[in-house]
Amino acid sequence: MAKLNQIIAVEKGVKSKVQQDLAGVHHGLTKPALLAGISRTYQPKDEEGEQLPPESTRVQVKAEDVLRESAKTLTRLFDVTATKDWANRTASADVTVDGQPLLRDVPVAYLLFLEKQLGELGAFLRKLPVLDAAESWTLDGSTDWWRTDVVRTVRTKKVPRNHVKAEATEKHPAQVEVYYEDIPVGYWTTVKFSGALPARRVNELLERIEKLQQAVKFAREEANGMEVTDQRVGDAIFGYLFS
Repeated sequence: MAKLNQIIAVEKGVKSKVQQDLAGVHHGLTKPALLAGISRTYQPKDEEGEQLPPESTRVQVKAEDVLRESAKTLTRLFDVTATKDWANRTASADVTVDGQPLLRDVPVAYLLFLEKQLGELGAFLRKLPVLDAAESWTLDGSTDWWRTDVVRTVRTKKVPRNHVKAEATEKHPAQVEVYYEDIPVGYWTTVKFSGALPARRVNELLERIEKLQQAVKFAREEANGMEVTDQRVGDAIFGYLFS
């Protein structure tokens, strides 16, 4: 008795071979000359007339034979697919994480769905925004945002100053150079807020989803390891269709 994973493994190969075989079987139907035959004999008008040999062409492709070969070829595919689909109705397994069953008796079709969805969810989690590691963050209970510590900075204003390079004389005015000095005029008190996540939280989420992905894969392998009963549906189908 075969296992479900063995049936799944051969199904693709069977489909490919069936397509090739059908292409060969049906090829003859596209050439009318292969379906045609003829038999001709010649009789002269009188005994002195020219004698000609008979002519004949055999039918090389018979449509009924093509139907028979098509049915034979497709029967294998129909049977393999039926065996897989019948087994998928009963194949199931538990999804177990850290030794504890998270989901019980999950069908193969749903395990495949979960596997795809968890892959897409993992890609989403890897793009989550993370808090800037250069800052120190705490959770603000009043806003439920992350906030930094209060930072106080000085606000300055540039004030012009005169620097006398040379005093005035009777003949020359004073030489004065203007420069600007930063003078404190106030203080900024800054708190930064963020809706991003701590790196620890993102890593925790990624670790959980990776565990669940592994658990789903193991469950799918277990479910696909069940023994299957071969289904024979092709003979019934083509026995009705081409009888």
